[in-house]
Amino acid sequence: MTDVTAAVSADSVPFAPSGSVLDTLFRSEQGGHEQVLLCQDRASGLKAVIAVHSTALGPALGGTRFHAYSGAAVPEEAALRDALNLARGMSYKNALAGLDHGGGKAVIIGDPNTLKSEELLLAYGRFVASLGGRYVTACDVGTYVADMDVVARECRWTTGRSPEQGGAGDSSVLTAFGVFQGMRAAAAHRWGTPDLAGRTVGIAGVGKVGHLLAGHLIEAGAQVVITDVRAESVARVKDAHPGVRVVADTEALITTEGLDIYAPCALGGALNERTVPVLTAGIVCGAANNQLGHAGVEKDLADRGILYAPDYVVNSGGVIQVADELHGFEFARAKAKAELIYGTTLEIFERADTEGVPPAVAADRIAEARIAAAGPR
Repeated sequence: MTDVTAAVSADSVPFAPSGSVLDTLFRSEQGGHEQVLLCQDRASGLKAVIAVHSTALGPALGGTRFHAYSGAAVPEEAALRDALNLARGMSYKNALAGLDHGGGKAVIIGDPNTLKSEELLLAYGRFVASLGGRYVTACDVGTYVADMDVVARECRWTTGRSPEQGGAGDSSVLTAFGVFQGMRAAAAHRWGTPDLAGRTVGIAGVGKVGHLLAGHLIEAGAQVVITDVRAESVARVKDAHPGVRVVADTEALITTEGLDIYAPCALGGALNERTVPVLTAGIVCGAANNQLGHAGVEKDLADRGILYAPDYVVNSGGVIQVADELHGFEFARAKAKAELIYGTTLEIFERADTEGVPPAVAADRIAEARIAAAGPR
């Protein structure tokens, strides 16, 4: 670690980013994070943010995203905001998954195809290790099992490692399985049966999780429509499942006639003032984190009669898998816990109906109650 790191706390804010991000951190309902670490290692090119939202239920657990944020005016600020949002989401996700973990998230800023190196990952591992176990890391967008094996050489608080290194392997396996369970629960609530045979499901993003979800759906007898900005990802699904239909982009997908379920499985913000009004599906249930583009979208969905399965509930299979790794990984045990996503999702829909609120609000209330009951550590 060749450069200074900054722990952002209530009484010390070195290297402060723009005021808007600090407003989010310190003054908004979306804030309340315990700690934010800004990391830099110039020798390797590492710039990273580690956000710890809560340790009320236990050590913060969440993946490492490797992303360039090239479309943002200030990529570093966009990365910081993303880390804050994702870490908060992990607190809620872990609470609803019944895990004894708080929420955290890390973002490495840059293009993983050009910047990622062993030196950079080792430097990142040293920063995670400097937190002394308050944050446990794993894979996310842009990072893989092989990367976690490298990080683990410098940091014992690393999950999502390869089976050869004593890990659970690719957490996408149970992430996709959990989303499938959430989708079945949404179908049961909306149509009176969890059977997805004959239903048309649109998947936006068929990468690590999306292509596995497509397999579950096809096995269940669903009709699957896909789109992805990466031609190679589309080709992989088509090779495995020739009957899958491909459309040009997400706009074409969400306006597909006869679409029953929309599954956003790429980056966040998929549900917003542009997409919700034209969405043809009656259910939204996908793997992407932070699908709601801004506050109020959950009500827009409800007003249109669209049933939204909160993302951090249905995509928790991956974190269930990597959390199990900390206790000596057993796939059957982790899968059994991921199967409970079905019941948790149904419980949220039922509470939403009883309280007259959108499912996202009901889910938040359940998670917040568990976190509050734990009290300070």
